[in-house]
Amino acid sequence: MSHTTTKRRRNRPSRIEQEETDADEQAAVCPECGAEDAVQQQGERCCRNCGLVLEEQLIDRGPEWRAFDSQERDRKSRVGAPTTNTMHDKGLTTDISWKNKDAYGQSLSPKKRSQINRLRKWHDRIRTVDNGERNLRLALSEIDRMASALGVPKSVREVASVMYRRALDEDLIRGRSIEGVATSTLYAACRQEGIPRSLDEVTEVARIERREIARTYRYVSQNLGLELKPADPKQYVPRFCSDLALSEEVQTKANDIIDITAEAGLLSGKSPTGYAAAAIYAASLLCNDKRTQRDIADVAQVTEVTIRNRYQEQIEELDIVA
Repeated sequence: MSHTTTKRRRNRPSRIEQEETDADEQAAVCPECGAEDAVQQQGERCCRNCGLVLEEQLIDRGPEWRAFDSQERDRKSRVGAPTTNTMHDKGLTTDISWKNKDAYGQSLSPKKRSQINRLRKWHDRIRTVDNGERNLRLALSEIDRMASALGVPKSVREVASVMYRRALDEDLIRGRSIEGVATSTLYAACRQEGIPRSLDEVTEVARIERREIARTYRYVSQNLGLELKPADPKQYVPRFCSDLALSEEVQTKANDIIDITAEAGLLSGKSPTGYAAAAIYAASLLCNDKRTQRDIADVAQVTEVTIRNRYQEQIEELDIVA
């Protein structure tokens, strides 16, 4: 027998595997209605169209335990957390617990506690082997701190961490501060994911000045090829109306004002936060639920002069007499 023939036979599926494949294909077709849309649940394969049980007593490949809440599920799970880009080692290393208790839940002796503290200290030190990993760990922790202060979801933190890793691989960090690149990637991630956070809001939680954030953001976005659309003022309207305790009617009216005036070209070159604040002010007057320009300016973090200027432009376009 030649070597080629032997290799072909090894790649050929066995008789048992072929029978299981044929049985699965037959069970996928419903004999009642002829549909090929089957769903498997609780050890049974059922037709999604008519509900006929096609196969029962299937092998359950899930866990043998049951959990009724997230805490019980985490306690019974035998696997660790999934990998994440928000940690410098992607979450693949282990940690020594700070509980100072043994496997039976009993407290450790003072001698053992001192030994565990030394092990914990050295374990934390050897997690970063060089300056590059230490700087990456510092940058990702800074992104996590600012993201928590801004209240953005975990997906934004993941995107920001990936952007920072890309900037690090392309050597965009050289000559710039770690905080500046970390803050600019977080701001870019907010814009990419459609989370309305203005540059002033990001500057409030950052440890650097607004000018450096804007300059670094332009540099990073240009070199990474980030195609980010301009911020939509309507993204800020729900949050501003919620902070001002305005009704749903005012929010809808503000969105209509933005749509009408933006089609006329008034939005070009204007700040989205100031434009949204002016639309909310105009909508509150039209709906008899007035808020002062000072209150709206404090929430939107713009000046009253900006609101007055945008407001005058919008009511002129809408042909409304103030």
